[in-house]
Amino acid sequence: MNDRLRILITGFKPFPGAPFNPTEKLVERLVRLRRPALMEVERTGHVFPVTYGAVDRQLPQLIAAHQPDAILMFGLATRTGHLRIETRARNTVTQIWPDADHSQMRHRNIENGPDATRRFGPHTHQLLRAARETGIDARVSISAGFYLCNYLSWRAIEATRLDNGPRFAAFVHVPLVPRDETRRRKRGDPSMTFEQLVDAGEAMLMDMVKLAKQQRLNAQI
Repeated sequence: MNDRLRILITGFKPFPGAPFNPTEKLVERLVRLRRPALMEVERTGHVFPVTYGAVDRQLPQLIAAHQPDAILMFGLATRTGHLRIETRARNTVTQIWPDADHSQMRHRNIENGPDATRRFGPHTHQLLRAARETGIDARVSISAGFYLCNYLSWRAIEATRLDNGPRFAAFVHVPLVPRDETRRRKRGDPSMTFEQLVDAGEAMLMDMVKLAKQQRLNAQI
């Protein structure tokens, strides 16, 4: 494995009730960004199927194969009009809504143990500031929901506690944006555009790179 800084960027595929998931396209754009600050950063993009099994299989595989210094994850919140920077994951999962494979969790808790929540860390506030500086409406969130976004958040925070895991992880909920931005806007259309979403995503990615670089420097001292 080379010594370049490595960032894993993830999104989700469409799911029942959301035939268009902008995080899929967002991941692609962030991986393809050409910026001087990113020239020495190895970016890996991955889009998860909206299933518990896919997260359980693919996240460990991605970490083992790419050994990312940080993971920046995106998910869709269809009922939210602003960007949500998640601060924690909860040890709970819905037993009402099945995943895209029609699988349901048998237990209400993700795992047995004393932890009711797991926190991403203080860097979430740095990401919030970075997103807001692009001019969009971004807010912190204390609930990633009860579905795959919360589940992936829990597993990612779990991975940061491993000796060979990433040092940072963050999950960002994005609102639904217009699928076709060439179409004339109508009343009731989402207020945030996809390009604004990309700008905010880029700002947060740059912050994750800075955090990961600083962590590496601290580890060498």
